[in-house]
Amino acid sequence: MLKTVQLTLTSPEETRKFAHTIAPRLAPGDVVLLQGDIGAGKTHFARCLIQFLLEEPEDIPSPTFTLVQTYPTRLGDLWHADLYRLSHPDEVIELGLTDAFSDAICLVEWPDRLGSLIPDSALTIQFSLPDTLSDTLDTRIITMSWGAPRWDNVLEGFTNV
Repeated sequence: MLKTVQLTLTSPEETRKFAHTIAPRLAPGDVVLLQGDIGAGKTHFARCLIQFLLEEPEDIPSPTFTLVQTYPTRLGDLWHADLYRLSHPDEVIELGLTDAFSDAICLVEWPDRLGSLIPDSALTIQFSLPDTLSDTLDTRIITMSWGAPRWDNVLEGFTNV
């Protein structure tokens, strides 16, 4: 059964806090799919999460052109992938990303490019802009959805807003 939780974040600072809340709850083998239009906040969320887990702060470039960036974190290896430029799921296999799904924390932007390679155990986080123009430009609607029981514990304490 698919479960969902929706949150409203009204600033980049709230997105950072959201990332910092989830980050220490992750473990190798967790796959987080980051969905949303360009500019919706996927990369900002990923950067904040990665920075939180690093032993020493470092620059976190977008993997738009490199496709994948890897980081040794206090919880294990973390792969940050941006699949926007891929045209076929076979390219994901060539990157080694499907192997990383089992033994690294994986943050995947543009996960639709995975096709049938999306793990059943993944958490999906959808980043959306509010429907009304009266909301501030920094507001984001975050919808988390999952089916695997693992995420029940990770997301404990999050409630619909």
